[in-house]
Amino acid sequence: MAELHLNAPTQPSNTQPRAIRALAITAAVLIFLLTGVSLWLSYEHLHDVGARHGFADDPVRAWAWPATLDLFYAAGEVLILRAALARRIDWWAISLVVFGAGGSIALNIAGVGPGAQPLDYVVAAVPPVASLLAFGALMNQIYRLLAPAPVATPVMLPPRPATAPVIPPAEPVDETPELEPKVIEYSDPRCAAIRPLYDNGTRPGTKAMRLAIVAAGFAEPSDGVIRGQLRAEVEQHEPHLAQLPPAPVAISA
Repeated sequence: MAELHLNAPTQPSNTQPRAIRALAITAAVLIFLLTGVSLWLSYEHLHDVGARHGFADDPVRAWAWPATLDLFYAAGEVLILRAALARRIDWWAISLVVFGAGGSIALNIAGVGPGAQPLDYVVAAVPPVASLLAFGALMNQIYRLLAPAPVATPVMLPPRPATAPVIPPAEPVDETPELEPKVIEYSDPRCAAIRPLYDNGTRPGTKAMRLAIVAAGFAEPSDGVIRGQLRAEVEQHEPHLAQLPPAPVAISA
């Protein structure tokens, strides 16, 4: 019968990681440069729009007015980046980016005024659109960096030739009665619902434990109860469980 073996990992050369790192740094610098230039051009144009519509006699407010949109945009980008590093999705942050970027694009185009040439509207729309696309490219690289590593593919090897079975010598029968495994009695019955999650060799996360507790018929507990009470009691009875590596968490697009 064929045997399953995993491909042995190949050792990458020293040149390849350095080249990949250099390209990633170059792309990040270009993205940040493009974002800065695009925001500056968009801010300048929105300042002109504000100066023509209500702030002609107040230069300070004309310069401050574009920040009511661009700061929403910038804050949303920072919160989306924070959520990506925490491997989750922040819909409030996405809403801020949509509001700030959409408003900036709309006002940049509307600020050109009626009767202008089509190219004038294109010139006004390019900076905020370029800034949004640059941020999307940066987030795509971050999500790829945080994606789990691919699983090695199994390789089928030809079967080994059959050999005569070797019969080991009979071992003396040990008549000592086997000790029954010790049954742990938890003070909180919800601990028994999350204990099987450790059997795959990893330390389960809060979300997985909450799903197991709800599936067992209990009410949904808070994060503090799950981590500070239930998981603490399980690992108090079996301290080696606390040393297991954390279970991987998938990031949804």
